Amino acid sequence: MKAKNTFFLLLCLIPCGIMAQIDKKATPLTKQLYTSLQQLQGRGILFGHQDGLAYGLNPDGSRWTGEPGRSDIKTITGEHPAVAGWDLGHLELDSTNNLDGVPFELMRQRIIEQHQRGGISTLSWHLNNPIDPNKTTWDKVEFTIPRILSDKTALKNYQVWLGKVARFVQSLRDPQSGELVPLIFRPYHEHTGSWFWWGADHCSPEEYQQFWRMTVKYLRKKEKVHNLIYAYSTDRFNSPEHYLERYPGDRYADLIGFDIYHRNAPSSNEQFVKDTRQMVTWLKEMGKEHKKITAITETGLEQVTIPNWWTNIVAPIVQGSDLAYVLVWRNGRPDHYYAPYPSQPSAQDFLDFVNSFNILLERKTAALNFFKK
Repeated sequence: MKAKNTFFLLLCLIPCGIMAQIDKKATPLTKQLYTSLQQLQGRGILFGHQDGLAYGLNPDGSRWTGEPGRSDIKTITGEHPAVAGWDLGHLELDSTNNLDGVPFELMRQRIIEQHQRGGISTLSWHLNNPIDPNKTTWDKVEFTIPRILSDKTALKNYQVWLGKVARFVQSLRDPQSGELVPLIFRPYHEHTGSWFWWGADHCSPEEYQQFWRMTVKYLRKKEKVHNLIYAYSTDRFNSPEHYLERYPGDRYADLIGFDIYHRNAPSSNEQFVKDTRQMVTWLKEMGKEHKKITAITETGLEQVTIPNWWTNIVAPIVQGSDLAYVLVWRNGRPDHYYAPYPSQPSAQDFLDFVNSFNILLERKTAALNFFKK
């Protein structure tokens, strides 16, 4: 038997807790992933990187793309990130590539490979506007969600797009076993802000909740999608009440998380750690109350301009947090990257971070050593 799913299987040796997965018809591997993430909390934190298996940066800062078996994290550490982030934006437009230029066929291949090695993949979706597909995620078209909910034609158009998502995730099968690859699906994120058409200024809390529930129910019941773990993810929030204002309910989310980016460093360092640590503390409390897995679903400091950012900024935030994973954004180009690459000043500090703070990368031996403790 190959090493695929070793990470999931090892984690499943821990007795199951009391959290209930929202999809009662979830595939066996999706149930395994859910249990693994659930039981991991407090025992180690998975490290994730957006698009890290599709492209990155060479030591001179130039880009590499599409090279098999390569990631910037692996070049530095010898192993891939445990969590690979991907985005489905432009899938709804029948594009060959996603909005960041990643071919969907390459994405499919890398997700399957990640699964076979025992890793995890998470999907976000920066979709265009279903009312006007010429408008991007960032075009702030007012009342999009209420129009979808109230207009049968608009709803039908949106459901066609959901069907395309369904077909993509249902195409992700292990070529040997034929089993569907389990995924974390994180739609309509950062909604406490208003830079996306689904943001706080563009719909009421009740409309957002209704839209989320309708999406989950359509994928599960109409499209028969059962290999997704659903992640609810805000941007910055100022209280548990603020976080939960648009929460669709415990029956419609498996994982709760938030996105937070470090800006204006180094003058903001102390405040960033303080604020983010507070949000992590609130998230931990809400995770226990609602029996949900927790994660920092996006974070990073653009160009990682602080050489010891990993050990002096990230580590104090995540220690004792019970987070299942922390994912940093993509290494898109020389002026827009969030993970170290060879020669990048924070590369050694990242190694220290991984080795000193129980940060788990992909290799199955990391999971095995973790369970020997």
